[in-house]
Amino acid sequence: MRAHVPTSWLSASAVTLAVAATAGGLVGCSSTANPPAATSSSGKPTTATSSGTAAPSTSAGPPTTASIEIGNMLTYGSIGTTGTLDCADGKSLNVAGSENTLTVNGTCSTVTIGGTNNKITFDKIDQQLNVLGLNNTITYKNGDPKVENIGSGNTINKGG
Repeated sequence: MRAHVPTSWLSASAVTLAVAATAGGLVGCSSTANPPAATSSSGKPTTATSSGTAAPSTSAGPPTTASIEIGNMLTYGSIGTTGTLDCADGKSLNVAGSENTLTVNGTCSTVTIGGTNNKITFDKIDQQLNVLGLNNTITYKNGDPKVENIGSGNTINKGG
Protein backbone atom coordinates (compact mmCIF):
# COMPACT_ATOMS: atom_id res chain seq x y z
CA MET A 1 0.00 0.00 0.00
CA ARG A 2 1.36 3.41 -0.97
CA ALA A 3 0.77 6.58 0.96
CA HIS A 4 0.63 9.91 -0.82
CA VAL A 5 2.36 12.75 1.03
CA PRO A 6 1.64 16.18 -0.46
CA THR A 7 4.69 17.89 -1.97
CA SER A 8 3.99 21.09 -0.03
CA TRP A 9 4.18 19.17 3.26
CA LEU A 10 7.50 17.61 2.26
CA SER A 11 8.90 21.01 1.25
CA ALA A 12 7.78 22.63 4.50
CA SER A 13 9.27 19.77 6.52
CA ALA A 14 12.56 20.00 4.65
CA VAL A 15 12.82 23.76 5.20
CA THR A 16 11.98 23.38 8.90
CA LEU A 17 14.64 20.70 9.36
CA ALA A 18 17.19 22.75 7.43
CA VAL A 19 16.55 25.84 9.57
CA ALA A 20 16.77 23.82 12.79
CA ALA A 21 20.01 22.15 11.71
CA THR A 22 21.52 25.43 10.57
CA ALA A 23 20.51 27.21 13.78
CA GLY A 24 22.07 24.45 15.86
CA GLY A 25 25.29 24.65 13.87
CA LEU A 26 25.52 28.42 14.01
CA VAL A 27 24.97 29.08 17.70
CA GLY A 28 27.16 32.05 18.49
CA CYS A 29 27.44 33.04 14.83
CA SER A 30 25.57 35.37 12.53
CA SER A 31 24.81 34.81 8.87
CA THR A 32 23.24 37.49 6.67
CA ALA A 33 21.01 38.88 9.40
CA ASN A 34 22.44 41.66 11.47
CA PRO A 35 22.98 41.01 15.17
CA PRO A 36 21.22 43.23 17.67
CA ALA A 37 22.22 46.88 17.49
CA ALA A 38 23.25 46.84 21.14
CA THR A 39 23.91 44.00 23.49
CA SER A 40 24.21 44.23 27.24
CA SER A 41 25.27 41.75 29.85
CA SER A 42 26.68 42.16 33.31
CA GLY A 43 29.49 39.72 32.51
CA LYS A 44 29.38 38.57 36.13
CA PRO A 45 29.12 34.86 36.89
CA THR A 46 25.66 33.68 37.83
CA THR A 47 24.59 30.53 39.60
CA ALA A 48 21.44 28.69 38.63
CA THR A 49 19.84 26.15 40.92
CA SER A 50 16.90 23.81 40.59
CA SER A 51 14.75 21.92 43.03
CA GLY A 52 15.81 18.60 41.52
CA THR A 53 19.01 16.68 42.12
CA ALA A 54 21.05 18.54 39.51
CA ALA A 55 24.06 20.44 40.79
CA PRO A 56 24.17 24.23 40.41
CA SER A 57 25.73 25.49 37.19
CA THR A 58 27.80 28.62 36.72
CA SER A 59 28.12 30.67 33.55
CA ALA A 60 29.97 33.86 32.73
CA GLY A 61 30.68 36.05 29.73
CA PRO A 62 28.63 37.61 26.98
CA PRO A 63 25.29 36.20 25.87
CA THR A 64 25.09 33.74 22.99
CA THR A 65 23.22 34.89 19.89
CA ALA A 66 22.32 33.15 16.63
CA SER A 67 20.69 35.10 13.83
CA ILE A 68 19.89 33.45 10.50
CA GLU A 69 18.05 34.77 7.46
CA ILE A 70 16.89 32.35 4.78
CA GLY A 71 14.73 33.84 2.05
CA ASN A 72 12.02 35.90 3.70
CA MET A 73 12.40 34.19 7.12
CA LEU A 74 14.51 35.64 9.93
CA THR A 75 15.30 33.32 12.85
CA TYR A 76 16.79 34.85 16.00
CA GLY A 77 17.89 33.02 19.14
CA SER A 78 19.55 34.61 22.14
CA ILE A 79 19.74 34.73 25.91
CA GLY A 80 19.93 37.98 27.84
CA THR A 81 20.32 40.50 25.03
CA THR A 82 18.92 43.95 24.32
CA GLY A 83 18.74 44.77 20.64
CA THR A 84 16.93 45.83 17.49
CA LEU A 85 15.82 43.60 14.62
CA ASP A 86 14.32 44.58 11.26
CA CYS A 87 11.48 42.76 9.51
CA ALA A 88 11.79 45.29 6.66
CA ASP A 89 8.60 45.00 4.61
CA GLY A 90 6.98 41.63 5.21
CA LYS A 91 9.61 39.20 6.50
CA SER A 92 8.53 36.46 8.88
CA LEU A 93 10.31 36.25 12.24
CA ASN A 94 10.97 33.40 14.67
CA VAL A 95 12.36 34.36 18.09
CA ALA A 96 13.66 31.85 20.64
CA GLY A 97 15.51 32.39 23.88
CA SER A 98 14.94 34.05 27.21
CA GLU A 99 15.46 37.30 29.09
CA ASN A 100 15.73 39.31 25.84
CA THR A 101 14.51 42.87 25.29
CA LEU A 102 13.98 43.41 21.57
CA THR A 103 12.60 46.15 19.36
CA VAL A 104 11.49 44.97 15.92
CA ASN A 105 11.24 47.60 13.20
CA GLY A 106 9.31 47.34 9.94
CA THR A 107 6.36 45.12 9.09
CA CYS A 108 6.54 41.45 10.06
CA SER A 109 4.26 39.16 8.08
CA THR A 110 4.13 36.36 10.66
CA VAL A 111 5.83 36.07 14.05
CA THR A 112 6.47 33.03 16.25
CA ILE A 113 7.90 33.53 19.74
CA GLY A 114 9.19 30.78 22.01
CA GLY A 115 11.18 31.05 25.19
CA THR A 116 10.65 32.80 28.51
CA ASN A 117 10.62 36.30 29.95
CA ASN A 118 11.19 38.09 26.64
CA LYS A 119 10.02 41.69 26.18
CA ILE A 120 9.46 42.36 22.48
CA THR A 121 7.98 45.46 20.84
CA PHE A 122 6.97 45.41 17.16
CA ASP A 123 6.22 48.29 14.80
CA LYS A 124 3.69 46.16 12.92
CA ILE A 125 2.59 42.52 12.63
CA ASP A 126 0.53 41.91 9.53
CA GLN A 127 -0.92 38.37 9.49
CA GLN A 128 -0.14 36.03 12.40
CA LEU A 129 1.35 36.18 15.92
CA ASN A 130 2.07 32.84 17.64
CA VAL A 131 3.34 32.95 21.23
CA LEU A 132 4.47 29.54 22.48
CA GLY A 133 6.62 30.42 25.45
CA LEU A 134 6.16 31.45 29.07
CA ASN A 135 5.88 34.89 30.69
CA ASN A 136 6.66 36.88 27.53
CA THR A 137 5.48 40.47 27.11
CA ILE A 138 4.66 41.23 23.48
CA THR A 139 3.50 44.62 22.20
CA TYR A 140 2.68 45.44 18.60
CA LYS A 141 1.91 49.03 17.65
CA ASN A 142 0.12 48.43 14.35
CA GLY A 143 -1.53 45.63 12.40
CA ASP A 144 -4.38 43.25 13.03
CA PRO A 145 -2.77 39.79 13.17
CA LYS A 146 -4.50 36.58 14.18
CA VAL A 147 -3.11 35.95 17.69
CA GLU A 148 -2.44 32.43 19.02
CA ASN A 149 -1.31 32.44 22.66
CA ILE A 150 -0.40 28.80 23.21
CA GLY A 151 2.00 29.45 26.07
CA SER A 152 1.38 30.39 29.69
CA GLY A 153 1.64 33.72 31.51
CA ASN A 154 2.17 35.72 28.31
CA THR A 155 0.97 39.31 27.96
CA ILE A 156 0.05 40.44 24.44
CA ASN A 157 -0.89 44.08 23.84
CA LYS A 158 -1.78 46.19 20.83
CA GLY A 159 -0.67 49.81 21.08
CA GLY A 160 2.19 51.54 22.72
